[in-house]
Amino acid sequence: MNQRFNGIGFVVDLLTVQVSAKKFTLDITDNTAAVKRKGRPDGWVQGDVEASGTITVDKTGLKAILDSANSFQEVEPFDINSYAEAGDDNLKIEAFGCKVKIGKLLDIDSNSADETEFEIPYVVTSPNFVHIDGKPYFKESKKNS
Repeated sequence: MNQRFNGIGFVVDLLTVQVSAKKFTLDITDNTAAVKRKGRPDGWVQGDVEASGTITVDKTGLKAILDSANSFQEVEPFDINSYAEAGDDNLKIEAFGCKVKIGKLLDIDSNSADETEFEIPYVVTSPNFVHIDGKPYFKESKKNS
């Protein structure tokens, strides 16, 4: 049996801020759609894309993000690299120009012994968008000259 990827094997780097993420998500919305002629599929059209996700950090991680700017809204967009190795296999996902905002700032459960966590949503803002194992998610458009 080959070793497989799991959450323990992933490392997530927020490139301009030294933060250890407890949890990290990245979702892509791709609005590519089928074209219909007379009610039947007949090809497709390229749609717009967007990406967003959530970084879950502890108090130390929240403080590191806050310390990187004068206010939370002034935190500059940064790149996020996540990678994993499992045996001879590896996987690298990169998201470029991630702009953070506040999501769930506080979620207190007086019956829980778990460490307090902070959810920080982000949106991908760079034209570099997302790379999967070094390959861009979408092809580069040809510019009219």
